[in-house]
Amino acid sequence: MRSIFSVLQRTAATPWQSSSRTVRSPALKLDSICARCRRQQIRFYNGQQMADDPRWLSVVDNPAKIVRTGRKHGPGLIILALIPIISFGLGAWQVQRLDWKTKLIAKFEDRLVKPPLPLPPRVDPDAISEFDYRRVYAKGHLRHDQEMLIGPRMREGQDGFFVITPLEREGESTVLVNRGWISRKLKDQKDRQIGVPREEVIIEGLLREPWKKNMFTPDNKPEEGKFYFPDIQQMAELTGSQPVWIEQTMVPDMLEFMDREAKGIPIGRAPEVNLRNNHGQYILTW
Repeated sequence: MRSIFSVLQRTAATPWQSSSRTVRSPALKLDSICARCRRQQIRFYNGQQMADDPRWLSVVDNPAKIVRTGRKHGPGLIILALIPIISFGLGAWQVQRLDWKTKLIAKFEDRLVKPPLPLPPRVDPDAISEFDYRRVYAKGHLRHDQEMLIGPRMREGQDGFFVITPLEREGESTVLVNRGWISRKLKDQKDRQIGVPREEVIIEGLLREPWKKNMFTPDNKPEEGKFYFPDIQQMAELTGSQPVWIEQTMVPDMLEFMDREAKGIPIGRAPEVNLRNNHGQYILTW
């Protein structure tokens, strides 16, 4: 191959003229580029084109080809493929749950419109599930000496407790009554004597199934008088009652609520079904 020195001599012998001064050839800068580009520059100044080189390949003559690497699909692609399948399965499951919850609420609401039943002298605990949310009434004396407070329970942004009192029925079994909510500041029974009737009373409410404790609720400490959830079986054993749970009801009235709260009279629940039904939102989510 010709040396760069000979090329420089040839280009210098026929310089480019521009009016009164000579323009140096760009070949003088060949020492600052790589060897391959230098060879191409030399051919260009010799009148040759890049296509004249038999080793030069054009993109048109040799189009790009897809090359398989031989690698298998990674776990990321498998996870992406599973996402729509899992979402469809969860959505179908929520459709079934929505149908089940809708029918359950309709069944309970149908029981609410029926007139209240007198509570039998002795209740079969195994039959309570067939009368869940059924309106009942019972007569007896409230055992305030065995009162239990479940809390904390919030109502309208205020902290308080549910008042659980055994109802002793003459010649019949004793049952547990959730009388309603009281404010924490009236926790002591002596501060709410007006809400502690001593005479015989008639309690009307909803017969309910035993509650289920969730994993976040601490265990009750009956020896310390602390109850965090209604463990009906435990409370029944402590008071000698049947494991029967009645939630006392009252007609919603704002003025009545305010009067009861000030006097320490428990505020009963409304006679309505309070089951949450968010399965429609879950279907849209999935």
